[in-house]
Amino acid sequence: MIESLPRIPRGEYPARWERAQEVLRRENLDLLIAYADDRHTYGAAYARYYADVPVCFEPALVLFAPGEDPKLLVGPETVGYAAEVGAVPDIVALREFAAENEDYPFTELVPLKDVAAGRGIRRLGLGGLSLMGAEIYESIRGAFPEAELVKMDAMLEPLRGVKSPAELEVIRYAYRLANLGMGAALAAVRPGATERAIAAEAEYAMRKAGGEGTGIDTIVCSGPNTRHILGRTTMRRVGKDDLVLITVAPRYEGYHGACARSVIVGNPGQRVIDSVRAQVRAQNVCGENLIAGRVGSEVEALGRAVMAEAGFGENFLYSGLHSVGVIEFEPPILGPSSRTVLEDNMVISVDIPLFEADIMGSRTEDGYLIVNGRPERLTTAPQLIFK
Repeated sequence: MIESLPRIPRGEYPARWERAQEVLRRENLDLLIAYADDRHTYGAAYARYYADVPVCFEPALVLFAPGEDPKLLVGPETVGYAAEVGAVPDIVALREFAAENEDYPFTELVPLKDVAAGRGIRRLGLGGLSLMGAEIYESIRGAFPEAELVKMDAMLEPLRGVKSPAELEVIRYAYRLANLGMGAALAAVRPGATERAIAAEAEYAMRKAGGEGTGIDTIVCSGPNTRHILGRTTMRRVGKDDLVLITVAPRYEGYHGACARSVIVGNPGQRVIDSVRAQVRAQNVCGENLIAGRVGSEVEALGRAVMAEAGFGENFLYSGLHSVGVIEFEPPILGPSSRTVLEDNMVISVDIPLFEADIMGSRTEDGYLIVNGRPERLTTAPQLIFK
């Protein structure tokens, strides 16, 4: 039943606010502002995590002052929706977020400088600084001209790494959607099918089962379209001897699942087949070693070693392990330079890439939950697929 699907309970949000308060105290901040917008991949994270508001059209700020519940600062067209669905009851229509050529005669628009008037802001923490446009940044700078601005993402993002029981239930369901989407996509792969038709089957299956969208666009690439990391889905038709790369990343209640498979159609060549087999070996050695207490980069190195031994070490072009949550690939990112230690109740995606090679590119990605110190695989699709 749709009514029984998991959700994050309202009682969980005050605990999140308290963790933000701990950051304020530790960093000696007079104010903390976390920015959010509707950018597809990263934008909504702070508003969804702290306020359960799916940002749309207008940006949002979550404002924390020491010892107080947060305020949600939004544009005038967001106020009613945020009050209905969100977890933060104190909502302010911010003048700076009103569309320049629009009139809102029945909404009180409050300038940002008035929201925290009289507080004597000396140190102001900013989350999401890299997402802000110049106009919004200048509005914040102008509202608090004497304040030292402190970039806070490196302190706020790790707070999301270890998941609560409620988060884990929601993420499990997101991975269920990923499994449904991948199953539908795999069933649609055949010579002559277009990439977009295959993607449409995946997205339909995920939407029908409760998906609210995707963390990244569904990727279905075939043949020469697979060579680059940022492959885009086109109207190319799958050939009779081809490789089809599929990546699905459904979003459910703000959280994500992710799965990628490289489908061998006919005979695209022995070296291509060998490369996918190597990816599967690398995937599994990393997955088996996602053990609480281990350093994540040391686990990732095991996968790199497998790919290097197979002759594809230089095609492992990005960090192969990352957390999954309100961003599809969010910190901790467990690449070679990371020293993050794995913990229970982390959800880790193992993403083994092969791109910018002299053969077709590919990716194998599975999600794991670390529970009772050991990995539990959340993705169910077969890893080596011949069509």
